[in-house]
Amino acid sequence: MKRDFLKSLCAVALAGMTTFSAQAQDKTITMGTLSWDDLTPITAVTKKVLEDAGYTVKVTTFAEWGIAYAALGKGDVQLLASQINYVSQDHWEKNKSRLEKISPVSHGLYQAFAVPKYVSINTIEELNANADKFGNKIIGIEPGSGLMREATAAVKAYGLKPKLIEGSTAAMSAAVKSATDRKEWVVATVWEPSEFMKKYDLKFLKDAKAVFAPAQSYYWIANKGFSAKYPQARELIAGVYLPLDDNNDINLAVSQGKKLDEVMKTWFADNADLMKRWSNIKKD
Repeated sequence: MKRDFLKSLCAVALAGMTTFSAQAQDKTITMGTLSWDDLTPITAVTKKVLEDAGYTVKVTTFAEWGIAYAALGKGDVQLLASQINYVSQDHWEKNKSRLEKISPVSHGLYQAFAVPKYVSINTIEELNANADKFGNKIIGIEPGSGLMREATAAVKAYGLKPKLIEGSTAAMSAAVKSATDRKEWVVATVWEPSEFMKKYDLKFLKDAKAVFAPAQSYYWIANKGFSAKYPQARELIAGVYLPLDDNNDINLAVSQGKKLDEVMKTWFADNADLMKRWSNIKKD
């Protein structure tokens, strides 16, 4: 009799330990990201909100969207911040049956031709009449990127005379810096959020033909079933929103030599009340 009681007690204890272990595991969340200007601040802010609520957050960085979406679909990571229209639409459409959309976390991703604000033209159509002033070239970035594909389409759609020059992000930044330091005319393929728009005081040229995709939103997406398994985390994530200007400011500070951890620490301190409101939800 005593032996049976001890067996039952051990079984109850083991069940309790198993339940506790499952609960502990449920406080660990794996998050995917890409090491890009726009995604790094979004990931850092959301990670901090979850950690302030008692979660352990592990972040895996991927090289490109295809790998990130595949990992999310398989459950190797549970969360990923992404545009699901235009820029990453193909990946979303391919994997969405295995995924769920949590909530928007930022808005304003845009990429197109940009010029310094002191340049007197405002539209893409005006590039041809002023081609000589721009040295008959448009400064591009890495070949094969989504922005360069759209830029190539814009050159064709508008019949542009300036030649689109392939290169790199670093080379584009250097060329724009050199031109703006001398107050020369320059046109380049640029995007935001990034440091470039504020760093060089640029403006986008109006795209009457709508060749470039409109401003896009970023969403937190998850593997299917995440919201049911993590209702508190889902509520926390749904409350987070990083404005475009904040994202640009963070990237600008990093481009000026500050470490991302230091910049984020300052942002968290400056937005302590907001962070507290985001984290102040009913516990599971």
